[in-house]
Parts: sequence; structure tokens; C-alpha cells
Amino acid sequence: MSDILMTRSLEVEGTALADNPSAVNWGAVFAGGVSAAAIAAILSIFGAGLGLASVSPWRGEGVSVGAFTALAAIWLIIVQWVASFVGGYMAGRLRTKYTAIHTDEVFFRDTAHGFLAWALSVLFMVAALGAAGGTGAASGAKAASDATTALPTAYYTGLLFRQPPGGTALAGVSAPGMTEQDMSTQAGLILAEVGLPGGVPADDQAYLAQLVSEKTGLASADAQARVTDVLNRERADIDHVKRVADAARKAASGALIYGFVSLLIGGFIASVAGAVGGRLRDNY
Repeated sequence: MSDILMTRSLEVEGTALADNPSAVNWGAVFAGGVSAAAIAAILSIFGAGLGLASVSPWRGEGVSVGAFTALAAIWLIIVQWVASFVGGYMAGRLRTKYTAIHTDEVFFRDTAHGFLAWALSVLFMVAALGAAGGTGAASGAKAASDATTALPTAYYTGLLFRQPPGGTALAGVSAPGMTEQDMSTQAGLILAEVGLPGGVPADDQAYLAQLVSEKTGLASADAQARVTDVLNRERADIDHVKRVADAARKAASGALIYGFVSLLIGGFIASVAGAVGGRLRDNY
């Protein structure tokens, strides 16, 4: 049995195991981790440039959101493949040679060094992007929650009290006991209810129509029609903002999932590359 084990042992020149009691060569791991993180950063910057060149703020131009997400996922996987392979290979190739160590043990240690280099590169990237990512996520969540409040309520108020073309201005007319500023304030408060569950109650709509009639001199039916039109326009704008915010949320969620998958693939690639680098190291 001992003869069989000795025939499978790797006899190469190098440092004796007694002189290197630790099975982990942290210098090689650090070199591999730094290499992987640097390559990932360079490729990510290049990918960001390609992404900005492929999208457009104008509707109907540039790639669609779905295509952009798919391309970003493919690029993330490519980045992890390349960076993880280089980092794992560097860790395995630079690791100190041992003598009289079983080939299976050598294979395991080289694989482990590739995996450790990948793990260290992930920690580097998390440390570099953690603060920026946390701030961006918090800002994105706040922007989504404040989407409806960011709508131009003053614009809708102006639509309500707009004078008909060629009509007589009634700037001094207001509801009994209310100034023009009070009327605008009340209208703004009612318009803010559009984004709430249930929308604007019927009583508030009737009151708003009364204000419009008093301010503009329109008949009650025309004032009610104007209120209904403005409320529908505001509701449509709110729905659009919600759809945009929801699309951004789904895109961010997809990017995180694809990032998780690409990182797992990177860990496997780095482990294999560590074994490849170790085999080449012992053959030369």
C-alpha cells in the first residue's frame, strides 16, 4: 500500500513541508485576489461604457430594457470568468512547491488557493462598492416612495383655474370667505389625494368643481368636466411614474440575481484555474 501511495506522490523540487507547516500560502492568495479584483474593475468600467453607449433617454431609441438586462447579465458572467480565472491561476501558479506530498493533496491545495483568491477578490469588490451601493439603494428606495409627491401639483392647480380662451378674467372672484391663495391651497390638497388608495372622494371632487366654477365662471357641468379631466391626467401621470419606478426595481433585482449567479460561476472557475496553475507550476 505504501508503495502505491509513493508512486502517486508528486516528487518535485521545492521547499520541504517541514519548513512550511501552513498549507495556505497567503502571499499567493493575496496576489491572486488583487489580480482578480483589478481585472474585474477594468472590465466593469469597460462594460459600463458599452452600456451607456447602447442606451438612450429618448423613447424608441437604443436597446430595450429587457435586452439591456440580458446583455448586462452576460457581461457580468464574462467578467467573473476572466477575472476569476486569472486570479485563481495566479494563486495556484505562485504557491510554494512542496516535496513528498500526495498528488491528491496537491490538487486540493491548489484548488483551495484558487478559491481563496476568488473569495478575497469578492471581499475587495464588496468593500469598494459597499458604501456606494448602500447609498444608491437607499436613494433609489426613497425616490420610488416619493415618486407621486414629486409630481407638479401646481401645474394641475393651474389647469383647474385656467381661464377659457377669450373669456373674461375673474381674478378677483373667489368663494365666500376665501382668497385666491386659499382656493389654490385647497385645490392642491385635494389633488394630492389622487395618489392615495381610493383616489379623490366624490365630496372632494364636488367641492373642487365648486371652486373651479367660482374662480373661472364656468358652469357647474363644465367645471365638473374640467375637474374630471385634470384628475384623470394626474392619475395617468402617477401611474406612469409608478411603472417607471417598478421597472427600475425589477431591473435592480435582476442585476443582483445575475450577479449572484456570476459570482458562483467565478468561484468555480477560480478553483479550476488554481489547479491548472498548480499543475503547470510543478511541471516547469
